[in-house]
Amino acid sequence: MFEIMQVKQPKSLSQAMGEVNFMQEEDIRLETTRARFANVVKRHAQLTERLSRDSDKMIFERLQKEFEAARASQSQEINLDGEQWNDGLLATVREQVHMEADRKTTSGDANDMPTSHFQEKVTYRVGNKVICCLEGTRIGILYETSFAGEPCELYHCVLESKSFLEKMTVLEHTIPFFLPIREVENDLLSSNAMRFIDHIGELLQAYVDRREQVRLVKELYGNQIGELYHSLPYHMIEFVLEDSDCKVTVSLRYPDLVSVLPTRVKVLAWPMHQYKKSHTSSAGAMGSQPIPARLSYAEDALRTMSLPEAYAEIVLNLQQALQQMFQGGSPC
Repeated sequence: MFEIMQVKQPKSLSQAMGEVNFMQEEDIRLETTRARFANVVKRHAQLTERLSRDSDKMIFERLQKEFEAARASQSQEINLDGEQWNDGLLATVREQVHMEADRKTTSGDANDMPTSHFQEKVTYRVGNKVICCLEGTRIGILYETSFAGEPCELYHCVLESKSFLEKMTVLEHTIPFFLPIREVENDLLSSNAMRFIDHIGELLQAYVDRREQVRLVKELYGNQIGELYHSLPYHMIEFVLEDSDCKVTVSLRYPDLVSVLPTRVKVLAWPMHQYKKSHTSSAGAMGSQPIPARLSYAEDALRTMSLPEAYAEIVLNLQQALQQMFQGGSPC
């Protein structure tokens, strides 16, 4: 009975501290990052499989053929610069779409329309966007993305309005589902359709740019990176750079999805040798925990350079920065 009462007595603080398993606490922040992104990685694989299904491919192929046919039927393609792309021009495109639909309805047979009507059609190019008239009361926007001067994916967005006076809506699109097209539609399309069209293009180009930066870093420096996690829109990126003396964790956040450079950056260097020594010393000493140091030069590089350029800058100056911070056995 006396022994049972002893077991139930609360342990002292020093006893509890002595029983802490420091090995399980190694790189606690990295473990937290792993847990945070584990489900994201799993969901990414599932969603990638979903996006590769035949139905999604069929939508893209159908819209691509329709856009190509519409552009082929145009009499000319006009490049617009600066102020030439405005609400007035978009209103003109909408009016043309409805007039063409009305003429076909009046004729009773779209196939019997004179060729002169098709020769009057015009396609407009604005930066990375191509705006064309589709069948019915629909306007098509083709977004062309690129990276480092090389073309990447094409994306489609089809707008429709029942009449010239009614607001337009997004009828269908091939834009990645994880980009907030519906939110942008609700915020902008009814009040500023031109801004909606431009903003979707900015979202797509920024997404492709961030994705390709990560791809290029993995391609060039994959053997130096221990782990790399990212969200579907690539607005959250985490990776680990393992050095013989330190483990460097990099955390990047892009709160604005039209950004190609992160605005929230954290780069921490964890002293591995100091940490190993702490396990050979007294386990009860809380001060033996490794203390990470922030690499300010690395954070500045990531805020101002593309990810591949910043990575090269970080590696180039890493040894010198580590020696300055951890000289004498403790970080600055």
